[in-house]
Amino acid sequence: MENLTLNPGKTALILIDLQRGIVSRDVAPHSSDKVVENARKLIEKCREKGIMIVLVRVSFSNDAKDRLSPKTDISSQVRTMSADFDVLVPQLEPDKADLIITKHQWGAFYGTELDLQLRRRNIDTIILGGISTNIGVESTARDAYERGYNQVFVEDATSCLTAEAHEFTVSNIFPRMGRVRVTDDVLNSI
Repeated sequence: MENLTLNPGKTALILIDLQRGIVSRDVAPHSSDKVVENARKLIEKCREKGIMIVLVRVSFSNDAKDRLSPKTDISSQVRTMSADFDVLVPQLEPDKADLIITKHQWGAFYGTELDLQLRRRNIDTIILGGISTNIGVESTARDAYERGYNQVFVEDATSCLTAEAHEFTVSNIFPRMGRVRVTDDVLNSI
């Protein structure tokens, strides 16, 4: 495995859907608490080194007309959303310098200013984490790959509804689009 070296001025940390309505779910193989704890470690180190931090949340209008609703065999819709569904978990401690992106679908690029803001800052590498590994994180990663970003996936700062789904994405999808590492490896590379 290649040693990881990250240039702080050209790197952004992007954390997907670490918000109350999603972090409250049971996930595997890493608990939501562990994912948030590792995300917090990454945020602290990135702030220390001047790395851009992007916190992404998914939210919908009150009438939900901005939600995707194609016919599917398995619904991915959240049935009920609490009033604080889209509130970022307090452990992230968003800073005024952080970029907060609100998306209305799985991926963080489509229909948002994410790509524009990364390019304006000459970012060419993104560190990705969040919940859910095989939905929000993977969708964002696929879009990032198609836009030519270098990617680092933080395996123990991601999780999803099943350990099997997480493992499939981490073993078969992420390595085709970037480098898979654990939190300590990423912290040591910054």
